[in-house]
Amino acid sequence: MFDNVFDELRYRGFIEQSTDEAVLRDLLTKQKVTSYIGFDPTADSLHVGSLVQIMALYHMQKYGHRPIALFGGGTAMIGDPSGKTELRQMLTRETIGANAESIKKQVGKYIDFSENGTAVAVDNADWLLGLSYIEFLRDIGRNFSVNRMLAAESYKMRMETGLNFIEFNYQILQAYDYLELYRRHKCVLQMGGNDQWGNIVAGIDLIRRMEGAEVYALTTPLVTTASGQKMGKTAQGAVWLDPQRYKPYDFYQYWVNVDDQDVIRFMKLFTIMTPEEIAPYESLEGADLRQAKQRLAFELTAFIHSREDAEEAQKAAEALFGEGGAKAGAPETTVTSEEIGDGMPITALFAKVGLAPSSSEARRMIRGGGLYFKDERVTDERYLVTVKDFSEGDILLRAGKKRYHLVKLQ
Repeated sequence: MFDNVFDELRYRGFIEQSTDEAVLRDLLTKQKVTSYIGFDPTADSLHVGSLVQIMALYHMQKYGHRPIALFGGGTAMIGDPSGKTELRQMLTRETIGANAESIKKQVGKYIDFSENGTAVAVDNADWLLGLSYIEFLRDIGRNFSVNRMLAAESYKMRMETGLNFIEFNYQILQAYDYLELYRRHKCVLQMGGNDQWGNIVAGIDLIRRMEGAEVYALTTPLVTTASGQKMGKTAQGAVWLDPQRYKPYDFYQYWVNVDDQDVIRFMKLFTIMTPEEIAPYESLEGADLRQAKQRLAFELTAFIHSREDAEEAQKAAEALFGEGGAKAGAPETTVTSEEIGDGMPITALFAKVGLAPSSSEARRMIRGGGLYFKDERVTDERYLVTVKDFSEGDILLRAGKKRYHLVKLQ
């Protein structure tokens, strides 16, 4: 074990940049520190792209520090331009509020917000929505240089496509969040993705100007897969943490199917396994890495959902991929005789169960030899699935080598 959270975060690959690393490490070793990370309530669930931030707060709390999870009910009214090429969709205040409550409950599964816990949940709508515009410009806005803001990477990216004035205010508001949390909770460390570096540093500068205090920044890497794909994106969309939006079995399979180059990196970042538990897997190569992937999938499914969900997913996967190719435990979809009618295009069936994004994409996958019907490769993209196809029981569909789905007839 480590004697401070900074060393564990570094071992696990959380640290991309930080202000004065030696001073910050010393601070986190000798004192209990209040830190915060912001979550953007633009949806009613987080996805695995938010796991880095969740785990960063988890480790802070584990070492006795005081984590703050900020749910941006105020800033979501504007939208963060960082990493975006166009203006975000504007959401209503009611939708944002409902989303914030939903993801607060979600994060509360991993971070203890109870009276006995050290963590705090806040919503920046509490101090942003009631601001007086003129007073805010006089007191806060005068501390920001437009030239310096335009030099920030998050703004430079948008200058080519057009930066909306409402978005231009985002950095000022995030900096103000840091100031408010310093004043309200003595928060001295803001963490976030590396695309937030400019916004966090702006907050550090504002606190120095307004309060004469020294505070710190720590950013995490923007995690992509070995193929360069954004974390948590699949052909079917985002890998949500909400089990209603993304089933625990599918969640388990997502991690089992990660690239060989990613498995140890993800094990360090996303699980609570100790270095001693991880070490034996680091020497595995080739087919033996399957063991590491299975352990990664089990640990993450147990942490995000439950141990019972992890055990069920593991048993289902063993049944599906073991000898005999049993159907038990696969994700299921039920169709009716009325839906089948005189025949449902096989491309529509694959699209319906989510093994293909659309019928046209299913046709492309058939031409590439990637779709299977009853363990046989589909070659006729015009094939019609009829009720007779269910005469021997449920139908097992497969896309590629590892994605299965069971279709039942009602």
